[in-house]
Amino acid sequence: MLEDLITQAVELPDGELSLLQPREWAQLPDDEAVEWAPIAPYWSVLWRSGVALARELDPARVRGMRVLELGCGLGVPSLAAARAGATVLATDRCVEALELLERNARLNGLELETATVDWRQPAMLVRRAPFDLVLAGDVLYERPAAAELLELLPRLGPEAWIADPGRPAVGAFLEQARLRWPVETQPRGVVAIHRLRLAVDR
Repeated sequence: MLEDLITQAVELPDGELSLLQPREWAQLPDDEAVEWAPIAPYWSVLWRSGVALARELDPARVRGMRVLELGCGLGVPSLAAARAGATVLATDRCVEALELLERNARLNGLELETATVDWRQPAMLVRRAPFDLVLAGDVLYERPAAAELLELLPRLGPEAWIADPGRPAVGAFLEQARLRWPVETQPRGVVAIHRLRLAVDR
């Protein structure tokens, strides 16, 4: 159980979220060049891509949706989607990340479901598909991740929003994605939100 935590305030269009974060890594803000990566568990950093993605979730649209977040880390998009009235499944490979996300959901009076999932073994996700909306923030660190995401997304649902600040693998991901599906890209400061309309493969 994580105990050395501090509380951060995350400002979203529909109000503030309270977010518990490991104290050791809370002073590592994600405001450097995209090549920078912390010497810390990735899940423990409050990534600007996750915050940008959360700010895109309009309650009028998201309410009633089944929403899946991949590689959720601290899970700000999942918390925002739950507050907007969606049914949310937040997934990550790290059990500690999911335990903390569950605490943050309780702290904010929200309900969501979590599951430990590795993209390379996605059978559980595919069984539970289709989801109305798939979210992923800052997950394209390496080219293998891009290939795995491209293979997985059409098995999960008709729409995916990927937030990225320009990681090295995002170019390869978008090049292949645009050959297959319509992709709309919107800049949000240094972060871009890529909205994919997927041809669902079941």
